[in-house]
Amino acid sequence: MIHRISTLAFFLILLASWEAASRSGLWSPVLLPSPLNVLEYMWQATWDGTLWTATLVTMQRLLLGYGIGLLFGVPLGLLTSRFRILQDTLGLLALGIQTLPSVCWVPLALLWFGQTEAAMLFVVVMGTLWSVLIATSDGVRSMPPIYLRAARTMGSKGLHTWFNVILPASLPYLIGGMKQGWAFAWRSLMAAEIFVTILTGFGLGQLLQYGRELLAMDQVVAVMVIIIAIGLLADRILFSPWERFFHKRWGTGSVN
Repeated sequence: MIHRISTLAFFLILLASWEAASRSGLWSPVLLPSPLNVLEYMWQATWDGTLWTATLVTMQRLLLGYGIGLLFGVPLGLLTSRFRILQDTLGLLALGIQTLPSVCWVPLALLWFGQTEAAMLFVVVMGTLWSVLIATSDGVRSMPPIYLRAARTMGSKGLHTWFNVILPASLPYLIGGMKQGWAFAWRSLMAAEIFVTILTGFGLGQLLQYGRELLAMDQVVAVMVIIIAIGLLADRILFSPWERFFHKRWGTGSVN
């Protein structure tokens, strides 16, 4: 209860400071809109459907690209963690590619796919795949070696070891890798939506870009708030509960 009150107090102080800064006259309202102006835009955009439509389009793109990244990233990460040849080849390649900012994939996507949904999907997958692969591989290697030695002593080998020892013991770290991949998927998609202009659907990235072009900072800040809110909800609802559960189940982390 005290923790929730302190969190609420922090955000109230933050909003009050924001409002005071916007009214101080040190910055133009064009550069720093007040929280009331941002809320007004969010209300109007929600009422006319602009915000709902943009959020739905963005989430569809995000979930599709993120799902494909997980589909390939998790198995490749598991294999990379267990075979030295893959660590020295695929793991090294993933580490190098991961240093690339997501926006670097946009020119290549435009050349290969043009101004299409496929270009956006490519950027999101490339932003997700390598981060999930690295996080999964590192997580599995963090598994206590005693688990494998005990399993082999009791006769476990092959697929039985993978599905009954390695995968269950790696679940806490897999959830962490999935959460990291979600964050990179968001960053990649925003870069794609800002630079890839298509008429099949305008997402939050396009709203962000149009707000910048029109000097509508209330729109820019509102879209940023929506993105942050979705990220926090995903962490609170999807990732954190499972991460705590598996860490508690396997005794690999704090139970708090």
